[in-house]
Amino acid sequence: MKFSLGASLFFWPKAQVEQFYQQAMSSTADIIYLGETVCSKRRELRVNDWLAIAKELAQSGKQVVISTMTLLESPAEIQTLRKYCDNGEFLIEANDLSAIQILQPHKLPFVAGPAINCYNLSTLKVLLKQGMIRWVMPVELSGDWLSSLLQQAEQELIRQQFECEVFSWGYLPLAYSARCFTARSENRPKDDCQYCCINYPQGRKMNSQEGAQVFTLNGIQTMSGDQYNLVNEVQSMQEIGVDIVRVSADSEQAFEKLTQFKQQLSSPQYYPLDKKRECNGYWHQIAGMANVE
Repeated sequence: MKFSLGASLFFWPKAQVEQFYQQAMSSTADIIYLGETVCSKRRELRVNDWLAIAKELAQSGKQVVISTMTLLESPAEIQTLRKYCDNGEFLIEANDLSAIQILQPHKLPFVAGPAINCYNLSTLKVLLKQGMIRWVMPVELSGDWLSSLLQQAEQELIRQQFECEVFSWGYLPLAYSARCFTARSENRPKDDCQYCCINYPQGRKMNSQEGAQVFTLNGIQTMSGDQYNLVNEVQSMQEIGVDIVRVSADSEQAFEKLTQFKQQLSSPQYYPLDKKRECNGYWHQIAGMANVE
């Protein structure tokens, strides 16, 4: 089993991003994803900046994957996507089918990211024909569902054709919209957002009328209010055939979590979840914000 550091979903200043990936070089991550996946207006780092960081990470011995945008809205965004797909060196995580359409004619392999709606064996087969070599399970699905699907893949003799990766720690990316919720929360139009999401390095919290934190606003992305945490499920994931465990690059705490998750293979222990800040409901096939001991 391998452990990955997912792409950062939040908008950070360039210096903070560079410092974060300097730390990532010496982290316990086997695989590092990087790139802007949420909003094309976040231009602290351009294509060449991301590729330069990717090359430095690769030289440190990490497998590097370039993650693409999840919602594309303009020809300029397609052109940027093409630059990433044509990088000639790094594997691409496709978070939108347009990336797959660009990669397929060149017979380039790809990772199907968690934003790709792949829920059944038929879709897996289609993606495999198009060049998928790794599949990241959509975050809202359960462990039982995954176990059943992987068993079906075994029966169809296709299981060995792809790796299976599970988003296991961090704020869950739940939905995307053409509107920018962070800008709207500050009464700004999307076209004049003034990049206000950089003021919320962990997203902007949204509470219910009862005061419960239900969501985290991150530009056009709606995320879970609590951090998803499957640290106590590492061994069960290994048993059902999960190849890669993903820790999201939410903050520098991600490096501590990577070490904690990895130690579950050699020295397993139980970690009580913080009921005020953590959840694991989706894995147990119940409400996502639930916390199952």
